[in-house]
Amino acid sequence: MRWGTYLTVTAAVVIVGLALGITLPLVSLRLDGWGYDAFAIGIMAGMPAIGVILGAKVAGRLAGFFGSENLLRLVMGCSALSVALLALWPSYALWLILRLVLGVSLTITFILGESWINQLIEDRLRGRLVAVYGSAFAVSQLCGPLLLGLIGTASDLGFWFSTGLLVLGLVLLLGVSGAPKVNAQNASGRGLTRFVRTLPAVAWAVVLFAGFEAMTLTLLPVYLIREGFDAQLALLMVSAVVVGDATLQIPIGYLADKLSRTALYRACGVVLLGSSLAIPFALQTVLIWPVLLLFGASAGGLYTLSLILIGQRYRDDALVRANAHIALLWGIGCLIGPMSSGAASQWLSSHALPWLMATGALMFIWLAWRRGAFAEVEPVAPGPSR
Repeated sequence: MRWGTYLTVTAAVVIVGLALGITLPLVSLRLDGWGYDAFAIGIMAGMPAIGVILGAKVAGRLAGFFGSENLLRLVMGCSALSVALLALWPSYALWLILRLVLGVSLTITFILGESWINQLIEDRLRGRLVAVYGSAFAVSQLCGPLLLGLIGTASDLGFWFSTGLLVLGLVLLLGVSGAPKVNAQNASGRGLTRFVRTLPAVAWAVVLFAGFEAMTLTLLPVYLIREGFDAQLALLMVSAVVVGDATLQIPIGYLADKLSRTALYRACGVVLLGSSLAIPFALQTVLIWPVLLLFGASAGGLYTLSLILIGQRYRDDALVRANAHIALLWGIGCLIGPMSSGAASQWLSSHALPWLMATGALMFIWLAWRRGAFAEVEPVAPGPSR
């Protein structure tokens, strides 16, 4: 296994997570300060999702044309430019376009980066090393709101700091090679419907986690502020969610190499359901802190285990194609999550965000317990315990 490449690519993708952890809440809080309502903020939060869908459609073809390594460097540069322009032109209409471009660039980054990482890993270490990546990514997003709290939201310094991070990620990728070889036709992203029919629980878990992540970084701070918390405490509470995601992914990954991966998958869904239902009732009590930790850990566990199950099944073109499907599903989750939560928060209930997450968790539990839900991944997992 090429440990140096694994660490470098992981570091580059994690840097992207840190930049997102600063940029996404800053955009939402800036719009809230300008007087935009929850629905308008939800529309802005959902714009990158359209970019995700577009990026997933073209990632395989572009990787076949430019080469995976060159394309990854190119889109990192585009991401840095897009964030810089957010600071230079503070206009709602223009920000919609920039968030769309950012969505395309970051999607291609994640498709190629996660495919590269997953292919490098030996299956006996897959749970732990995918979890290390997931945990590091979550820590980077945790540090994002914390750094934003220190930097402040009144100036554009957060945007410029994020731009510098993305440039650093680009520089790291200049010295590595060996990404999955991609045939543009084979990895074009077609076949999403078959993928969803084959692995419906995995598909829905990705949609659910995407909605969770988009809402956590964009609408959760606004939700908490409107429930009476000041901006700094709201960002700290958001960070608690990400702490839960970060701290428990490695134990989950370790168990995934020792126990049934699908049993852990189902358990994460149950915990997510319980913690989502508990948030409105625990919000004004000290119990909100462990609830937020479990909320983040269980949602993050769903995505980590999704990557593990996909990685043990596919290689090269098929792996990139599977990750393109995941990116498309991610885009759908990012699109419907913030938009539906923003609309429901404005017109139905202030607690729409946790209620929607609970509904999504219940749907996952139903899919994960259906007969044959994991038939496509179970037979290739090594060891009798899988």
